[in-house]
Amino acid sequence: MDPAVLERLVIDALRTCYDPEIPVDIYELGLIYGVAVTPEGKVDVRMTLTSPTCPAAQELPAEVESRVRNVPGVTDAHVDIVFDPPWDSCKMSDAARLKLGLL
Repeated sequence: MDPAVLERLVIDALRTCYDPEIPVDIYELGLIYGVAVTPEGKVDVRMTLTSPTCPAAQELPAEVESRVRNVPGVTDAHVDIVFDPPWDSCKMSDAARLKLGLL
């Protein structure tokens, strides 16, 4: 599968994952820092959490990996949690800000 097509499918899957404390998907929330897809279907997701002490620190990355692995065409998936740069609300999309009443 074309890596660009697979990347779009992976991003669609990421849009189904929600931070349990914020009613916005993790992609619009700006928690996804990068998605890399190889021609063989291996996907690496670079993401962060709203804070290092996030209560979902164990569950959310596992959910992300599971959702990505279930995308047709994905042969392997890895999630890398990073805290540099730290997340802040400026990373949210306009749609997320609107949903949260910040616009």
